[in-house]
Amino acid sequence: MTEATAPDDGPLTGVRVVELAGIGPGPFAAMLLADLGADVVRVDRPGGPGLGIDPARDVTNRNKRSVVVDLKAPDGAARVLDLAERADILIEGYRPGVAERLGVGPEECRARNPRLVYGRMTGWGQDGPLADRAGHDIGYIAVTGALGMTGEPGRPPVAPANLLGDYAGGSLYLVVGVLAALHHARASGTGQVVDAAIVDGTAHLTSMIHGMLAAGVWQDRRGANLLDGGCPYYGTYATADGGHMAVGALEPRFYAEFLRLLDLTDLAGAHADVTRWPELRTRVAERFASRTRDAWTAVFEGTDACVAPVLSLREAPHHPHLAARSTFTDHAGITQPAPAPRFSATPATVRTGPARPGADTEDVARDWGVPGLLPPPSNPQRKASS
Repeated sequence: MTEATAPDDGPLTGVRVVELAGIGPGPFAAMLLADLGADVVRVDRPGGPGLGIDPARDVTNRNKRSVVVDLKAPDGAARVLDLAERADILIEGYRPGVAERLGVGPEECRARNPRLVYGRMTGWGQDGPLADRAGHDIGYIAVTGALGMTGEPGRPPVAPANLLGDYAGGSLYLVVGVLAALHHARASGTGQVVDAAIVDGTAHLTSMIHGMLAAGVWQDRRGANLLDGGCPYYGTYATADGGHMAVGALEPRFYAEFLRLLDLTDLAGAHADVTRWPELRTRVAERFASRTRDAWTAVFEGTDACVAPVLSLREAPHHPHLAARSTFTDHAGITQPAPAPRFSATPATVRTGPARPGADTEDVARDWGVPGLLPPPSNPQRKASS
């Protein structure tokens, strides 16, 4: 464990994490641990991960330190095992069996450090018919039923970027898993392997919907339910300027306020009559189409009608509420989401910008006591004679 540092470094101060570099959900999970104060050392490969983004702008590598290790080199595995010996958590996102072939699988790492929590991030999981197959977020959420709930009936499902699978079903479940396993390791002295599969996490996210399905209050088809856009008072509407407003006026008193502000109080009973939903949707759409997004934002400002403007990524940091809470922050010239959640005694911060591959080798070698990370010293006598 590292020496104690300032209390404002976050609640995971003192926790050491090794991240074997990858792309997507693994780095995001490691970023979350780093945001919360963990000392995360990212083991980059020579040449980088191939993401095609300037490392100086990859905010998923903020608050981390980086060393470069070629795991295919004769001494590559030994250098990573030296780090694993001193770590609390290790995160890898290879296909099943790859870490083992590289000599840094769970058995090798935990032989050196029985307390180590070994977190494995994959799409399909460590076993099953698809475990060895390639995949991406959209395929993982497709087979869990989650993708099939998005979009309008009669049209293809809408891909929600890669937020639902990679980050919600993947990264966040990996973080919950490794922190729970760390708690167990500290109590028992024994670490374990955490198999965080995106398909498992995404399926778990649909728990409430499966309960509603079993209760007969959810139809297993798109755009026919209260929360999937089928309901005319829970969805989005276009405005006169091409913008959109999001409506979530589910409860009766919020629905009443919503209609009052739209001047559609004659539709007070339409929400409870499914046969009137088409009429309600048409009337609401016509009203929203009569003014701009900003005009409607002003109408609903300060009310409990549960209506909000749909903002772009660049607009979001300037929303008054998010600005007041500092939900976004600027660091090293990059506007980015601030660490979340928030802690009263050990607040998390963006301490450093994105780690540059290999930039922290000397510091990590010193702080973690792993001199093998450093290149061998040059021989002045040999240089003089050459």
